[in-house]
Amino acid sequence: MQDPRVREALLYERLDGDVRCTTCERRCVVEPGDTGFCGTRKNIDGRLNTLVYGDISAVVVHPIEHKPLFHFYPGSSVLTVSTWSCNFECGWCFRKYL
Repeated sequence: MQDPRVREALLYERLDGDVRCTTCERRCVVEPGDTGFCGTRKNIDGRLNTLVYGDISAVVVHPIEHKPLFHFYPGSSVLTVSTWSCNFECGWCFRKYL
């Protein structure tokens, strides 16, 4: 039975067996069997797959001023839905020990 969280990603380019993820600005080149920096994209048989499809880690309502959005009414709210991953290298984060 296939894991329902594993699906072919939408944002990537094929490169002779490797793939380039275009989800974020890192543009990771992922070799077969490896994962990208975020840990949520994996090259399976020359195709980039997401490992967290439909897996929600947080649902939060933020003030609109916290988002890089323009032309919205000041003082309004925005719903933020996120999944597991990160493309930063914060010095205090546990990820540096993984």
